Amino acid sequence: MEFPSFDHLNVWRACANMRVWILFLLLLLLKSDVVRSGSDYLIGLGSYDITGPAADVNMMGYANTGQIASGIHFRLRARAFIVVEPKGNRVVFVNLDACMASQIVKIKVIERLKARYGDLYTEKNVAISGIHTHAGPGGYLQYVVYIITSFGFVHQSFDVIVNGIEKCIIQAHENLRPGSIFVNKGELLDAGVNRSPSAYLNNPAAERRKYEYNVDKEMTLLKFVDDEWGPVGSFNWFPTHGTSMSRTNSLISGDNKGAAARFMEDWFEQKDSGRMDSVVFEDDGLPQRISNKIPSLHDNHHELLELATSFQSPPGRPATKTSSVAKRVRGAHRKVDKPRFVSAFCQSNCGDVSPNVLGAFCTDTGLPCDFNHSTCGGKNELCYSRGPGYPDEFESTCIIGERQFKKAVDLFNAADEEIEGEVDFRHAYIDFSQLEVTISDQGASEVVKTCPAAMGFAFAAGTTDGPGAFDFQQGDDKGNPFWKLVRDMLKTPSKEQIDCQRPKPILLDTGEMKKPYDWAPSILPTQILRIGQFVILSVPGEFTTMAGRRLRDAVKTVLTSEEDFEFDDIHVVIAGLTNTYSQYVTTYEEYQVQRYEGASTLYGPHTLSAYIQEFKKLAEALINGGPVEPGPQPPDLLEKQISLLPPVVVDGTPLGVNFGDVCADVPQNSTFKIGDMVTASFWSACPRNDLMIEGTFALVEFFLQEKDAWIPAYDDDDFCLRYKWSRPSKLSSRSKATLEWRIPQGVTPGVYRIRHFGAAKGLFGSIHHFTGSSTAFVVA
Repeated sequence: MEFPSFDHLNVWRACANMRVWILFLLLLLLKSDVVRSGSDYLIGLGSYDITGPAADVNMMGYANTGQIASGIHFRLRARAFIVVEPKGNRVVFVNLDACMASQIVKIKVIERLKARYGDLYTEKNVAISGIHTHAGPGGYLQYVVYIITSFGFVHQSFDVIVNGIEKCIIQAHENLRPGSIFVNKGELLDAGVNRSPSAYLNNPAAERRKYEYNVDKEMTLLKFVDDEWGPVGSFNWFPTHGTSMSRTNSLISGDNKGAAARFMEDWFEQKDSGRMDSVVFEDDGLPQRISNKIPSLHDNHHELLELATSFQSPPGRPATKTSSVAKRVRGAHRKVDKPRFVSAFCQSNCGDVSPNVLGAFCTDTGLPCDFNHSTCGGKNELCYSRGPGYPDEFESTCIIGERQFKKAVDLFNAADEEIEGEVDFRHAYIDFSQLEVTISDQGASEVVKTCPAAMGFAFAAGTTDGPGAFDFQQGDDKGNPFWKLVRDMLKTPSKEQIDCQRPKPILLDTGEMKKPYDWAPSILPTQILRIGQFVILSVPGEFTTMAGRRLRDAVKTVLTSEEDFEFDDIHVVIAGLTNTYSQYVTTYEEYQVQRYEGASTLYGPHTLSAYIQEFKKLAEALINGGPVEPGPQPPDLLEKQISLLPPVVVDGTPLGVNFGDVCADVPQNSTFKIGDMVTASFWSACPRNDLMIEGTFALVEFFLQEKDAWIPAYDDDDFCLRYKWSRPSKLSSRSKATLEWRIPQGVTPGVYRIRHFGAAKGLFGSIHHFTGSSTAFVVA
């Protein structure tokens, strides 16, 4: 037997040491927050409050001058995801609980991101989309036609949205960690109906036969899974209008999609915390959140009533600016060990899709409205659609939100197709006012043009979700001599414009109206975001069902026709109302009918063909790796904005009364049960003084006997608690806040009270915060 030499032994020892060091380095890499085995992406999600002024400001959506905000149904949020391909591209998608995205909002958000991150986030790889709630404060768009009913630009509305988007993107950026993304899709049959079926029927019969329904019924969901933390969020796209809340509603609300997001985030947080006993599912499957801090109590009623009697309503008292933030039920954005779950319900091709699924009926007779014109005895004002909770719009909002939430949970739980592949994007600005478009018909090609923006007579007729006024009707392709005379006082359209827009009779020639500044956009963004086999088409308007189908199919055909594209089965979704707003996009055939959607298709009958042409160019550049022409920059009109909304001058109370004092208390010795409404009113101040961002105006507190302390149970971000603000007259300095709590299913029996937070403006402009509480009561 031979023994190794000392030289061989030294080599062996050196190799052994090297193996130890390699193993140690591998362990460090596996433990690192930067590198994870098996992760193709870095993912990060964020969310921030964007609830605007809850008083005096016109709601955006219905263009109803009488719809002025006066309280909060539940809060609005901006939610974002960022996906990064390590050492590669990144994309950002922001979903707003707002009527739509705004061009000037995006311009200013990108300016802030550039100042913070350099060229990491630009207009090319950031998409900002709106859910199309018609119950959010207006005044944040830069074009005249969209801010008439809000009496001009509202800086407070604008600022809170810009700030909220920036904050949620910062959160998402700071939360970037290795993770995976999964996609799933499925049908949701009972959350939308076609509100313009006569226009849809004008599409070719052969095309209609390819589809089972006259609206899209498919929801597509992305599930984000952190390598260490597990699921951290989901975003889904599904088309249905944010019009469950009516044109007379005055409470800020995310409508059905905002409700669905709130339901799903609460569902996951309770599921993830292991406290599923604190999530109660009603018979219809809707989760009712109960604060995790509240234990189950079984005290007898007599003892609870005696305890409640000991807490009478105290006088209103001063508070700090952060008091309401500290009392929020959901607390900080980030839990101790990981960020909060973020769920967004995004808008798609909802142009002709209504959530009011029971149909449209005449308010005078109860009979169905006229099929072609949506009128009742020739009057459009009497034709209203009905939601599933009719006549209760809050119930309708809850039901349609719940249906989307339940489908999203199903897709989330079953999602198993993993997203793989490159992250990429293409973006271009296009002047839609005179764009040459090549269209083909049976092999023959023809070059046509889009037109400067114009709105037709049927625009003023409104829809069955929110009818207009006077004698306007949907389906009007002739116009009215009187209203043409009124129109000509503002701007007489040229013969060229009339011919270009035909058969639309022009009511407002917005594209050629420039005083005091532009009335409508002409330069629009087109954008494609790609994450592996998942593709988002960011469109700056409301595509109808068939218009959306044609655009999706055209892009998908381009993407799948190239051999270099590695996926045969790709998922293409439309993100409607994204990056800016330019109203509707119908098919050429629907445009001929001139219902509301056709009359609101600004750039003429070939608008959809123009979008298809330009998006096909983006898709071709995406798969070929080539650049696209950036196009002309849209204008920044912020310095030109005019605001006629008067400021808050001063807040006051009657002599001897404090801000926060109760003016209508809960009855003493009261006991309530599930389903009851508990109400308390307080002497208050204008909510424009402090928007209570990430805070609350309204709170339901539970008395925790073990700690002899009041703890938060529900706040104004809960569906069951409403904050209503009122003043006796427009010029009055006095105002009241009425808080209404509909006791939900699964509430813990015990002693509760209602609490209000507010901020009052003094004579010399100083802001003073205050709080007040009701008398305690028992929930049995």
